[in-house]
Amino acid sequence: MSCHNDYPCPPVSPIVCDPIVVVRDHYVPQIVPVIHPIKVVDKIHCVPVEKHLYTYSEEEVVTENGGYGGVTVSGKRSKKATVRTSRSRRKK
Repeated sequence: MSCHNDYPCPPVSPIVCDPIVVVRDHYVPQIVPVIHPIKVVDKIHCVPVEKHLYTYSEEEVVTENGGYGGVTVSGKRSKKATVRTSRSRRKK
């Protein structure tokens, strides 16, 4: 049927075709965390080291018969021992 001005054509429904798909690829960087764990271990090693400590005690003994604990010490001999000790300290 032809359409003329004198005879209008009946309305028709449009024909809808399947869409033509056009794909446009876009690449966007995406940060992906990569974790590298580092574990620091402080090891403490006990090493024995000698530390020489010297203790002394003083005692005063009083006896009834005189002297120190029944022992008599000569004054001369005591002085010689003191001199020897002081000389050996000077040499070092």
